[in-house]
Amino acid sequence: MSKSVITRFAPSPTGFLHIGGARTALFNWLYARGRGGKFLLRIEDTDRVRSTPKATQAILNGLQWLGIDYDGEVISQFKRANRHIEIANKLLSKGKAYKCFATQEEIAAFRDAARSEGRSTLYHSPWRDADPATFPDMPYVVRIKAPKDGQTVIYDEVQGKVIIQNNHLDDMILLRSDSSPVYMLAVVVDDHDMGVTHVIRGDDHLNNAARQMMIYDAMGWDIPVWAHIPLIHGEDGKKLSKRQNALGAQDYQLLGYISAGMRNYLTRLGWSHSDDEFFDDKQALNWFNFDGIGKSPARFDLKKLENLCGQHMAKSPDEDLQKEIIEFLIAVNQPALSSKQLSSLLLALPFVKNRSKLIPELLEKAHFVLAKTPILADEKSSKFLDPESRGMLKELTPQLQTVIWSRDYLEMSLNDFAAAHETKFGKLAGPLRAALAGRVVTPSVFDMMLVLGRDETLARLEYASI
Repeated sequence: MSKSVITRFAPSPTGFLHIGGARTALFNWLYARGRGGKFLLRIEDTDRVRSTPKATQAILNGLQWLGIDYDGEVISQFKRANRHIEIANKLLSKGKAYKCFATQEEIAAFRDAARSEGRSTLYHSPWRDADPATFPDMPYVVRIKAPKDGQTVIYDEVQGKVIIQNNHLDDMILLRSDSSPVYMLAVVVDDHDMGVTHVIRGDDHLNNAARQMMIYDAMGWDIPVWAHIPLIHGEDGKKLSKRQNALGAQDYQLLGYISAGMRNYLTRLGWSHSDDEFFDDKQALNWFNFDGIGKSPARFDLKKLENLCGQHMAKSPDEDLQKEIIEFLIAVNQPALSSKQLSSLLLALPFVKNRSKLIPELLEKAHFVLAKTPILADEKSSKFLDPESRGMLKELTPQLQTVIWSRDYLEMSLNDFAAAHETKFGKLAGPLRAALAGRVVTPSVFDMMLVLGRDETLARLEYASI
């Protein structure tokens, strides 16, 4: 019987949730959730100088916005240091590791000599097989005994069969001279103890797999399934990184992208299912597998992201979209909408979401229901409220007091009014937009009138005609 799938996301809390990390988390989440497995979160906070609570919270906020949930409690790698030390000592007692008393000066001198003689600078410690009776009373590190010959084979679900010659592997340090565990040891111990079955991460960790397999083998532990995914490059073809000020996941929320569109785009970034570009979460969970992941770096494309966000915005249930707008306003420190504004926005969403790509764009189109009466026309729309147009609006207003308030009757009434003035409805649309919304870019005049209702529509027309 096969094991239940368990994946994990293990970011370092040294900054925001990088967009590459967000995709790694998403791939792990999709693979586990799509197979009824577990997705775990571990914060690799062993770097006490650079790790901060603020960065940890930024990671949690980014995952929450993306809709990536995890099982159980968040695991702190730093708090598990005693367990890591325990395993290093077990490897010592099993003869799989050894104490190395070489100083930094001795190691540097060895490498300098190796470089000058054209030899490998891979350090070979004289303490590997030393008699414990010769051990000096001085600080030491604990090193694992790497295999001296042969090869290590990594069977990777994305990269295929990868062979590392063992003479390229050094006796990796497990414990520093202050007895603190190194990252490479901590990762393996944590993954084993958490029951991780599949390690899905960036291909910059591929060489780490060979070194980490030494610990798995020495402890007799099952090696997880490896899947090293290509990194993300920017539109300039260069690798995205925190140091290059690449945007974090939450920055896209602040810009107004919606989470469903971002999930779709990140899933498609480096993975494919036939020619499908647009898909929902249910489809992604059903389709996602390792076969669809390419080996080449994926290139981040803002235009594609915007287009997908626009498609998802148009397809989103109005209640879900309203919730996302509320969260956006909180994120950008904008005033909350009143209950009346929220109710009006819900009515307007079917008419404003279809041609919007970002939330600010949608809110601008929904300005007509969010603005308070009296409506103040902006510079562009005020040009449509000349004396002649104001006169037309003043004449139109009483005629709308008795018309049946439906789209068909409104269209008929306004077109008849325009014909009676020997003009086309287009001539009337500009003044109506200015009166109802104070903007030139709006939903259709009829949609706005239906959403606003008779009383509010007439009140705005009366004010504009003064």
